[in-house]
Amino acid sequence: MISKPFRLTESGIAELQEELNKLITERSMVADRIKTAREFGDLSENAEYQLARQEQEKNETRITELEHILANVEVIKAPKGDSKVQLGSIVKLKGSAKTKEFQVVGTVEADPLNGKISDESPIGQALLGKGLGEQVEIKTPAETTTYKIADIS
Repeated sequence: MISKPFRLTESGIAELQEELNKLITERSMVADRIKTAREFGDLSENAEYQLARQEQEKNETRITELEHILANVEVIKAPKGDSKVQLGSIVKLKGSAKTKEFQVVGTVEADPLNGKISDESPIGQALLGKGLGEQVEIKTPAETTTYKIADIS
């Protein structure tokens, strides 16, 4: 099975690495909680034990996921030329009422509430390949708005 690479910016890779390090550090604490809970006796009716095991399973699953992503990462290089919107571009959009700023990133790094949109999202797809001064139609469930690309960096 060939997996497609996860496309991340340098800062996105650093964030995932930091989360992975934190989870690996927490491993021993979770193991200690399991050990302590085990000492309470009957495991079938031991809520502390069940919770600690669930936490361990969640932790290990996330560690495996992060290791897989980091082992198959493709770094998004800062765009050169900035003539067209591409992966890694920071785009300023001017509308009639408001201005928005987005960074186009890979799906793993997407965080719409913080202005990081996936290249596979409707907004990301609408922006990719567009140039400075071009009109872009952004469709959201609430509305469709037309913006002009004011800056690409």
